[in-house]
Amino acid sequence: QLPYICLQISVTRVVADFFNNQTAAMKIETSLVLVLVVWSALCAGEEEKKKEKVKKLQIGVKKRVDNCTLKSRRGDLLHMHYAGKLEDGTEFDSSYPRGQPLTFTLGSGQVIKGWDQGLIGMCEGEKRKLVIPSDLGYGASGAPPKIPAHATLVFEVELVKIERKEEL
Repeated sequence: QLPYICLQISVTRVVADFFNNQTAAMKIETSLVLVLVVWSALCAGEEEKKKEKVKKLQIGVKKRVDNCTLKSRRGDLLHMHYAGKLEDGTEFDSSYPRGQPLTFTLGSGQVIKGWDQGLIGMCEGEKRKLVIPSDLGYGASGAPPKIPAHATLVFEVELVKIERKEEL
């Protein structure tokens, strides 16, 4: 914040000095140009922020479950419904139209790393949103043709059922 304020004060002083030596028409024209330059710079900064890639797995709970007695852990057989999208909202896969949840063993490498990490501690009926960086998804190779290289993935997931092998 402080460097921005200092820059703003400096620009204000330069503009004020400049305006003292201009006609009214030139002041208006110069003002418009300055406004456009500042606005363009701010917009460019926002675009750069949007292009920054997700670096860490982000886990958001969309629906909590009351009285959860069993939470998912490594080795559990999970039955998951999901919808997978790219950052731009393009859906690349979903279990919902098939009417059949995906079944896999958590932590065994049967799914992408972002799932093996992001689904731990879930309750049956819970829904989460996972934003998965490329290195925990399909990485540099992607999964052509639907998932490009270095893609950040967004999944809406729902844990339908946990099957746990009883310990001896």
